[in-house]
Amino acid sequence: MFADSTAHKRRTFRKFSYRGVDLEQLLDVSSEQFMEMVSCRARRKFKRGLKRKPMGLIKKLRVAKQTAPEGEKPEVVKTHLRNMIIVPEMIGSIVGVYNGKTFNQVEIKPEMIGHYLGEFSMTYKPVRHGRPGMGATHSSRFIPLK
Repeated sequence: MFADSTAHKRRTFRKFSYRGVDLEQLLDVSSEQFMEMVSCRARRKFKRGLKRKPMGLIKKLRVAKQTAPEGEKPEVVKTHLRNMIIVPEMIGSIVGVYNGKTFNQVEIKPEMIGHYLGEFSMTYKPVRHGRPGMGATHSSRFIPLK
């Protein structure tokens, strides 16, 4: 009896919406309407105008998406623009975000809208406390250097 009740239940996935607007509608929204939806910091950035480099990144992402075969992921577009705000047009693209050393590949998902690219590419290696290393103790002085 218990197995029958679980067999009929289907998993329903939560439909994504950004500030009450569905993803399909969000892709059709104009830049001015989208500007009103984002936070005040992002709104200020858009109001001051997108400069040449951010516009170049969006154009490269557009081209990468169009040239990708159907059902395949688009080519990686490398960038140093960590301060670029993710807009709905970028969804589905793969961006190589520079962290000061390497380009970390970030696949843009709908949940990332309104965030900066730099938030998804860490610039530092998190500290691991309590692990012994060189100079951690006096006995480590006698460990031969390889």
